[in-house]
Amino acid sequence: MRSQKISLPKKTERFWHQIDASKLSLGRVATMIANLLRGKHKRNFTPHLDMGDFAVVINVDKLQFTGRKTSQKKYYRHSGFLGGLKVTSLQNMLTKNPGEVLKRAVYNMLDDLKFRKKLISRLRLIKGTSHDYKINKIW
Repeated sequence: MRSQKISLPKKTERFWHQIDASKLSLGRVATMIANLLRGKHKRNFTPHLDMGDFAVVINVDKLQFTGRKTSQKKYYRHSGFLGGLKVTSLQNMLTKNPGEVLKRAVYNMLDDLKFRKKLISRLRLIKGTSHDYKINKIW
């Protein structure tokens, strides 16, 4: 039986991508960002290696939602103690920190890998349109 030879990349070249969050809905933007952070758009993608790029998301405060999600969607967290369940609505999350909504969506779309926290650290969320990052590609 012949084995197939696999050539792993020696060094990964990372690009900076800019995404405008005001054009698409939350899920569409989150899947695009998750694929960029993971590196699935690259030709030599390898699942067990960290090959992703940086993503700069502008206009995070102008995210779009379909349906009645702003009034009905809830976020849950638990303190670990009895009766420690905390519930927050999407409206409250958007008023306090609109970037946290997108960051949670992207984080949950990434695979449960040991380098998932490293992937999410390459995500930059900006409320306006001005930033100091050097952008290679605009989406």
